[in-house]
Amino acid sequence: MKIYCNPKESEWEGLCSRAQAGDSSVLEAAREILDKVKAGGDAAIRELALKIDGFCPERLEVSPEELESAAGKVGEVLKSAIENAIANITAFHKAQAPQEIRVETAPGVTCIQRPVAIQKVGLYIPGGTAPLFSTVLMLAVPAQLAGCREIVLCTPADKEGRIAAEVLYAAKRCGVGKVYRIGGAQAIAAMAYGTESVTRCHKIFGPGNRYVTAAKQLVSGESTAIDMPAGPSEVMVLADSSASAPFVAADLLSQAEHGADSQAMAVCSSMELAREVEMEVARQAALAPRGEYIMKSLAKSRIIVLDSRIKMLEFANMYAAEHLIISMEDPWEAAGKITAAGSIFIGNWSPESAGDYASGTNHTLPTSGWASSCSGVNMDSFMRKITIQEITREGIGKLAPTIIAMADAEGLQAHADAVKIRLQ
Repeated sequence: MKIYCNPKESEWEGLCSRAQAGDSSVLEAAREILDKVKAGGDAAIRELALKIDGFCPERLEVSPEELESAAGKVGEVLKSAIENAIANITAFHKAQAPQEIRVETAPGVTCIQRPVAIQKVGLYIPGGTAPLFSTVLMLAVPAQLAGCREIVLCTPADKEGRIAAEVLYAAKRCGVGKVYRIGGAQAIAAMAYGTESVTRCHKIFGPGNRYVTAAKQLVSGESTAIDMPAGPSEVMVLADSSASAPFVAADLLSQAEHGADSQAMAVCSSMELAREVEMEVARQAALAPRGEYIMKSLAKSRIIVLDSRIKMLEFANMYAAEHLIISMEDPWEAAGKITAAGSIFIGNWSPESAGDYASGTNHTLPTSGWASSCSGVNMDSFMRKITIQEITREGIGKLAPTIIAMADAEGLQAHADAVKIRLQ
């Protein structure tokens, strides 16, 4: 990791650049995949799987028997851990459930906002080098709590057509209705458009590689909503003299091991601390089993030294990290000045991995600076709000002058007449 000591503010934007910029060729490839699946359905999915992965599954949908047998392949210790995580995720998300709002805005005029579950949701769970069954929990638990009628899940299989038992177990445990052996942009296409096997979904959730992300952004411009734009995972640690260099390094590496495109950023209050973190990162990385991914990630990661607490917080807000760890004196005061972050971790004893797995917050978060304008997944993500109004005869009489005056000013006579006819 390269250290930058007190960079000028004019250099901050460049230092906030992500590990990976947009690529028009990725967008074009995703568009091509979407069009093929939209036109060809299941056959196109099989053709793409053979071309991209070198494997074509005989059956796209995972059978009930396979889901049932997965439970026997998951150890009791892990099952217990999953239950504990589900309990905490449930407790936190259940408390977020929106309530109906009913207001009489004027005599005889009642306005209501009613939360309603999105009926059909699709969950994408990446395959790759690690079975991310934790993401199943983070998406399926709130979907179930919200009351989504259909929950489907797509995830890539290996060349033998197998899906990690932990993913299947978590899916069944969390009420996922159907699981499909489909990965990549073709999975997004299947859930967005529907095929002979896959139900068309109203909203798609879940992280993925560049092609998955591009496909999600493309379908969101059509008729399918998505949770958020999301790219490679990232973490920023704000550290001053109260921080532990080994802790900071461990948090950086926990993010770097996700993949070569992940980014880990440390913002330190002194060069001395920066050097300690740098040495700890090197020491711990040498012992890490996913060293290949870590080294590629660290090559795109940075340590920034800023000698002012205010500058550290301003830099954090410019970066808008997916995960922000505040290892500083008076961390709650610092957190109060953060306006852009996906999820904040307070103090030396709050590792980012707690949020990834079991504390109860959701780990599906905005990346690539989107935390400046987007929230992470929460209960609202699985719901929409419908407004309802009821106006009595007396109510429309009192509201009529306002409506008519505004309609006349906009030159919309029929709008005014729809009120006048009720007054006659």
